[in-house]
Amino acid sequence: MSRILITGAQIVTMNPQAEILIGDLLMENNRIIEIGRDFDVVGVDQTIDGRGKVLLPGFVQTHIHLCQTLFRGRADDLELMDWLRTRIWPLEAAHDEESVYYSALLGIGELISSGTTTLLDMETVHHTDSAFQAMAQSGIRVISGKVMMDHGTEVPEPLREKTAVSLQQSVDLLEKWHGYDGDRIQYAFCPRFVVSCTEELLTEVRDLSNRYQVKVHTHASENRGEIALVEQERGMRNIVYLDHIGLATPRLILAHCVWLNEEEKQIIHRRGVKVTHCPGSNMKLSSGIAEIPDLLKRNIKVGIGADGAPCNNNLDMFQEMRHTALIHKVEHGPTVMDARTVLRMATMGGAEVLGLEHEIGSLEVGKKADMVLLDLDDFHTYPSFDTDVYSRVVYSTTRSNVETVIIDGKVVLENRKIKSMDRGIVLRESDRSIERLLKRI
Repeated sequence: MSRILITGAQIVTMNPQAEILIGDLLMENNRIIEIGRDFDVVGVDQTIDGRGKVLLPGFVQTHIHLCQTLFRGRADDLELMDWLRTRIWPLEAAHDEESVYYSALLGIGELISSGTTTLLDMETVHHTDSAFQAMAQSGIRVISGKVMMDHGTEVPEPLREKTAVSLQQSVDLLEKWHGYDGDRIQYAFCPRFVVSCTEELLTEVRDLSNRYQVKVHTHASENRGEIALVEQERGMRNIVYLDHIGLATPRLILAHCVWLNEEEKQIIHRRGVKVTHCPGSNMKLSSGIAEIPDLLKRNIKVGIGADGAPCNNNLDMFQEMRHTALIHKVEHGPTVMDARTVLRMATMGGAEVLGLEHEIGSLEVGKKADMVLLDLDDFHTYPSFDTDVYSRVVYSTTRSNVETVIIDGKVVLENRKIKSMDRGIVLRESDRSIERLLKRI
């Protein structure tokens, strides 16, 4: 049994009452057991001084590609389909077991160091078991799966799968990893997008998702060229097609959704489909700006994700929160996407997208002990007197302010140093891995 006490922090609970208090938080094993002021505690294994600091639920990122972290800086200043065809797909095709492992660790190290405790990840076609090994070692909470690609004339041959093989490998990974370490790791089926998947594969994924009751994670309506390809091949727009084949269910999570028409928005709302907003990636690839204020007004569940390192090029939730808050004000005015709304999207909103709202996303007794302690004693976050903490976190705070990260009741970042991996080895082996991949292609 492990008991950790955080004392004297400004606790931003993100609970339904939006409570903020100065007080203590006690966790036992992987659960929060008490929050408040001046309660008696005995038998504590570790006490963390939170005085003058802000305690938040850990950030929940709802769209990441850990397998692409090694490709940071290798695919800049390109449009989506060119970015995929000329850079990302060839690099993914060159991956080996070791490179996938270190790509995942490199990304997880950045995520944890910037306050992310849970993510929804999409891997590449091969070597996904290596990524899961990295996730298991690192202590991160994750839903992930191998990407599925059995269609497309411009897909590199090493990424072009046989339908039955893709499905079987996915099920094998699910049966090995889903539920690992008390559900800290879960599996999701990850057909890349309609353009790279046959209808046979997508309908089988629909049935497997229903059988195993797991999520389906895919891209949709990110780019107008992508939508044109889907209409040309399937005779209807992305979301209409996904609904037509029965994939539009509450277990479906769609990355991007930049170009939706009214019919598609209604389908997403009616079917309970979830959406993940990737503002940094969408701007860098010039894909567009998703109509997030409208989706939120419709009570559609929306989370935030950084996407992959080669299309961002950071995996930093502080950057994504700032983008989310600012870009929509240009069209809708300064009061839209206020700081509290955006911070909720990055915590409880992300938990709702992943179906984990009863376990994570807020600091409440009984929930998993996933949290971030911020030290805001710095030039760029002052003055502190009588300031709105939501505004302070979303508009002023950066990853440099993340002091401690706790996931599942375990301290994985302490005094800004990651404990669950050797930083020097990960950086060195990441360089060695990308050098090897570049020679291979």
